Amino acid sequence: MKVSRKDLVTCIVVGIIYILWVIWLGNYWFLFGLPVIFDLYITKKVNWTFWKRRDGKNSKLVEWIDALIFAVIAVTIINIFLFQNYKIPTGSMEKSLLIGDHLYVSKVVYGPRIPNTPLAFPFTQHTLPLTKQTKSFVEWIKLPYKRLAGLGKIKRDDPVVFNFPAGDTVVVQHQNVSYYQLVRDAAMSLEIRDRNAGRPLKTRNEYNALGRKEIWDQYKIVVRPVDKRDNYIKRCVAIPGDTLQIIKGKVYTNGNPQKEIPGMQYEYYVLVEGQTISSRVLNRMGIYETSVIPGTPHISAKLTSKDVEKIKAFKNVKEVRRFYDDTYEYASSYNYFPSDSSYKWTLDEFGPLYIPAKGATIDLTPSNLPLYERIIGYYEKNKLEVRDGKIYINDAEADHYTFKMDYYWMMGDNRHGSLDSRFWGFVPEDHIIGKPRLVWLSIDKNQPFPKRIRWNRFLMIIK
Repeated sequence: MKVSRKDLVTCIVVGIIYILWVIWLGNYWFLFGLPVIFDLYITKKVNWTFWKRRDGKNSKLVEWIDALIFAVIAVTIINIFLFQNYKIPTGSMEKSLLIGDHLYVSKVVYGPRIPNTPLAFPFTQHTLPLTKQTKSFVEWIKLPYKRLAGLGKIKRDDPVVFNFPAGDTVVVQHQNVSYYQLVRDAAMSLEIRDRNAGRPLKTRNEYNALGRKEIWDQYKIVVRPVDKRDNYIKRCVAIPGDTLQIIKGKVYTNGNPQKEIPGMQYEYYVLVEGQTISSRVLNRMGIYETSVIPGTPHISAKLTSKDVEKIKAFKNVKEVRRFYDDTYEYASSYNYFPSDSSYKWTLDEFGPLYIPAKGATIDLTPSNLPLYERIIGYYEKNKLEVRDGKIYINDAEADHYTFKMDYYWMMGDNRHGSLDSRFWGFVPEDHIIGKPRLVWLSIDKNQPFPKRIRWNRFLMIIK
């Protein structure tokens, strides 16, 4: 058997890379792949690419199939272990990140996560192309959560891409609205109906159960594993072990204010004299989230600190007043975490709240259970019950709990236009996907071509 120098060198290099990958993976059963590599380059006894001839010319169709198979395998491996593309679909991170930004999201920064459902149609998240509800994955094989070693850990103020925690259950007909919000809305509607009719009121748990039944009766519901839930991007404002509080819209962790983020924006009321500011003028400034206050020339707009200074310089502007969501009203605030009337929190007045760390133990009482019941009962898969005012975990009475995972608190930079942790709570470590590193393409749908491409954001580093 003659072996060329090129094949020998290639086999050694590929073998070393493969061994390093197995060590990183931590599953040494994959070392049985080394004989395959040896046969591919040295002995060549088995035709591993059985769809094409080893000797002789192949047809164009076979060559195309071969190239397609190679591309799919290569890109899938890259997406799992190295990086993937992510497109910003909403304005929750404006103006730090814009709708239409295409991001390079690194998996190696926090460590790549092994897929829970490895058998799936390539390059899809959860639904097959050209369908509305056909799953793009099968659950014949389900793998437990495992994350490989990364270059570092999540830090405060890192932008992070993660799977939407409340996306475990989805109403097919309303996929852009959280299932849990729909249940709460249905429960509130039933309660209001009883109030208006003068009927005896039920407990909150009873209304929630009726609301849940109504949603399940009316719509098609699907359940998704962690890695097949929608991808979200937010900024991590609190890490495991922190105590978070929001006071007058300002985030504090452990009593320290969050540093200023240049692109962060809030809702403002712009009070003007005479004619209102035209949307065309505002659009030229990159301000699109605006509305005229009915019956007045005044407008409400989502603005950064720089936008505020520019608008204040307009001659017809009397005042630019920041909006604060600081008044709790149950009928309108019940969707804020933890959706319990004992916690009268709003977008701008929130907490204090402890962010769980792996291995940390807290005292558990009926009063603080609403904060951590989803963690205990769902994310960490315990049987959780409350009977006669006492808490039972896995059928044993409990007055404390030790967390099995780290958790994070994520918020959008568009503080009054972001569906974030203030609505659905903690992000578990097993939901973390990666860290966005740069914008490689940005498209402004509000502009005609070729102005649609934001050239000034090309290869912009994300901070």
